[in-house]
Formats: sequence, structure tokens, C-alpha cells
Amino acid sequence: MEPLLMFTHKRADFGPDFLFGVAMASHQIEGGQADGRGPSIWDTFANTPGNVRDFANGNIACDHYNRWPEDLDLIRDGGFDAYRFSFSWSRLVPEGVGSINPKGLDFYDRLIDGMLERDIKPLATLYHWDLPSALQDRGGWMNRDTSLAFADYAALVADKFGSRLASIATFNEPWCITVLSHFLGVHAPGYRDVRATARAMHHVLLAHGLGIKAMRSVGTNEQLGIVVNMEKCDPATNSPEDIEAAALGDAIFNQFFLDGVLKGSYPQKVTDILAPHLPENWQDDMPTLNQPLDWVGINFYTRFLYTADPRVPVFPFTQARGPLEKTHVGWEVIPEALTEFLVRVSKRYPGLPIYVTENGASETDEERRIRFFDRHFAAMLEAMKQGVDLRGYMAWTLVDNFEWAEGWMPKFGIVGMDPDTLERQPKSTYYAFQQMLKGQSV
Repeated sequence: MEPLLMFTHKRADFGPDFLFGVAMASHQIEGGQADGRGPSIWDTFANTPGNVRDFANGNIACDHYNRWPEDLDLIRDGGFDAYRFSFSWSRLVPEGVGSINPKGLDFYDRLIDGMLERDIKPLATLYHWDLPSALQDRGGWMNRDTSLAFADYAALVADKFGSRLASIATFNEPWCITVLSHFLGVHAPGYRDVRATARAMHHVLLAHGLGIKAMRSVGTNEQLGIVVNMEKCDPATNSPEDIEAAALGDAIFNQFFLDGVLKGSYPQKVTDILAPHLPENWQDDMPTLNQPLDWVGINFYTRFLYTADPRVPVFPFTQARGPLEKTHVGWEVIPEALTEFLVRVSKRYPGLPIYVTENGASETDEERRIRFFDRHFAAMLEAMKQGVDLRGYMAWTLVDNFEWAEGWMPKFGIVGMDPDTLERQPKSTYYAFQQMLKGQSV
């Protein structure tokens, strides 16, 4: 077999208005903890021994705070149309509420203007996991007041930057913000508590609804949405118990958050379990969660196999990886599941344009990474063939960066970066994108 050094797909396959971009997140790349930025929960979590592989942290990260012109040049020169980035709440409002940091406003002014100067569409996310520490001191997402603070923050961003942004997402991956971070304890703030989890799950979605209302109230643009991660949940065997375990996993991972914001309801499989732990009168908030949206974003990477285990409290199952081809970090590669999710979301929540807002592979072998992207391009084209209104694709990620609890070990970037020198080095995948998007030979 000849090495696959370029994609087999052409940009024209996706239609003239399809957006190709890259996605990155503030805490993973910015650094720049001077200039008035307040601490976030990821600062304290990563700087506590035992939480992050090899004691890595985001103190400097990729130094995007200073090197953003170089990174935007890479995006432009790669032929990408868009940059999906996130604001740091604690850079703009150091305490989460109250005083605004003018140097934070200046930084995002420079960044957004830099995108526009390079003809790159700014696709903003308000919250990619870095809650201001001062709000965590008051309970974080366990406290309803954090939802109110988020609405004020959303209004600030919309007022200051909204006219220059192509879109705004309220949250990135509510499952990670809540279940991964409050139940499994893998991410900041590192709780393992079902009551904390249930309250966070509801308050994050309440914050979404309040944030959408707040942004509309200040007259921002009409491209408002949310980004969820979806993960294939398959039974480990054909036993009725494992099938039910996978169904519960799917309800938690793939239904709870989208049903909450797009249907104004939660799956009964989940509320039957979490009801004792949810906030009092949570049902009264559901109309607020269910605000009209302009689009929805889907992040997709992999799957888990589910085995029923009645010994496990709360959610009685265990998860394991299956036998499929795996990436460098052990995630199964299953592109057909992306087609499945795109079709499912299109049918379950009709009328909403969809974007694939994250997809990518941690690899040290560029042939494997290029094949990964190419197979997922085919999965998207199949979904579009089945009638899905798919508008764009954002590769994760531009530059190898601080990958949360896994530190610097994962290599998702299509551009390499040495964390010691901070030097950027485009990989073969970058040139494959460049060839597909710009028609340039390498």
C-alpha cells in the first residue's frame, strides 16, 4: 500500500459555502497570565501535584498570548476559512463578576482584528472549561449564581465583540464540564460527587439559556449556538443488561445536554437516577434552557463499550475500549459513528444547521493522522448525502498544546510545537490540508 500523504477528497466535494477551520481553546494555548488575568480552576488544578501527567500546566502553554500573529498566519496559509477560539472568562473578568480587565479586552480586540485582517472568520466560544477561581470559591457550577454571572459575562462579550464575530457558542462540551469534572474527577475542579454533578449539569445548561437571552438582549449577531461532544456508546455483548447499560450511557452522553437546550426536557433514564440530587424546582428552569438557537456544534472522536455492573453506584456500568484501530492515545477510530450522529441530530432536532466543531487524532505517525481525517471527511459527505445540513468542519487542533490532564503527551496538532522552545513546525497533515483547501502542491 502506498503511503497516504494527501487527502483523497477535494474541497469542492463539500460545496462552495462549506467552512473549514481549526479549533483551539484559551487555557490550552494562551499562557499570558500577566496583564490582569485572574486565576482559573485549571490554574489551581494543574498546579496541584497528581492531577496532570508529568506535572504539566498551562502557565505558558503555547504562548499564543504573544505569538498569536504567527498562529493566525499558519491558519491563513493553510487555507482555512475560520478559527474556532475561546475567550478566557478570567482574562476579561478576573473575579468572574465585577471589574473588567481592560488589557483582556485589548488582547481579544487584537486577536479578532488579526483574524479579520487575514480573512479568517472568528468563531467564538464563551466557555471552554476555565472557570474563574473566585466563582469556584463560591461553589462554581454547583451554585446557581454562577449561571447568573455567566449571563453577565455573555452580555459583555456580545456587546464588546459581537459585531465582529461570525458565531458565538455558549459552552464547549457540557459533559466534560460536569460529568468528567464533577463525577469522575478527571478534570478541574476534580470532584467525585453525584450531587455536585447533577447540580452542575443543570446549572451549566441554565447558564446557556440565560447567556443566549443576554446576548440577544444586547443585539448581538444571529449566529448563536452550543457545542456538545458525542461519543458512540455500544454494548459490550448482546445481553439485555449490556444493551440497557449502553442505552443509559447514550442518554447521559448524547441526549441529556442537547435535549435540555433543544427540547426543554431531560431523558427520563437520567432524571430517574439524578432526581434526588438535582436543584429544587429544576423543572421550572426548562423553558429558560430551551432558547431558540441558530446552529449546533458536534465534537466527535471515539466510542466506548458498556458492560452492566450492578455493583457500580449511580450509573451501574463499566466502560472499556473495543478492538478497533486506535490512535496514539488509545481512542478507537470509528468514522461511521460520525455519520450516525450527524444524521441523528439532524432528525431529532430538525431545522438546525450543524457544524463538526472538533474532530482529530493524537498521532505520532502522519500517515495515520491523514487517513483519520480523510475517513471522517467521507463520513461527513455520507451524512450530507443523507440530507444533513452540515455547514462546516473544524479540525482539532492547529498546534500541539496543553491537553488538560494528559499534559503534553497527546499530539493532536497539525503543527508541531516543542513546549521548551515554543517553535512551530508544520506537519505533513498541515500540508495535506493546504493542498486540499488551496490546491497548492507541496
